[in-house]
Amino acid sequence: MLGKLLLTADAIALLLGAVINDYNYTHIFNPRWPPHAKFHGAQTLSLSIVLGLATLYYTWRSSLFPASASAPPTLARQLNKEYLNTALLTGTIYWLTGLGSILFPGTDGIDPEFGTPGTFPQLPVFSAFAGLGVLGWLLETWNV
Repeated sequence: MLGKLLLTADAIALLLGAVINDYNYTHIFNPRWPPHAKFHGAQTLSLSIVLGLATLYYTWRSSLFPASASAPPTLARQLNKEYLNTALLTGTIYWLTGLGSILFPGTDGIDPEFGTPGTFPQLPVFSAFAGLGVLGWLLETWNV
């Protein structure tokens, strides 16, 4: 159960984190951003929300829709593990791609008017939530 709660915390961060941090004057409402940059910002926001919903669904799938009583226990366990594997995937994609984004040419973790160029303030947050998802998955799948 603790593992599912950690995956749920990861999902909530996906649902709210990008909206709180990017739906404001630093990103979507930044007058310096051209429309196409705002398009990609909106795409990232939408992606985070969809991944958060998918993570919640697959984390709790086996509880919401348990395997039929006629299904063999081995099959039920296998399905539960696949749901959790999918929750791990959907719960970490955003964070891992965010960590990798800094490696592309010309990228920076923050715009100069909002902080120190060359810093990557997302590093601890993205790493922590990716770790939370992995830890939750490990705890849930250890004996499944």
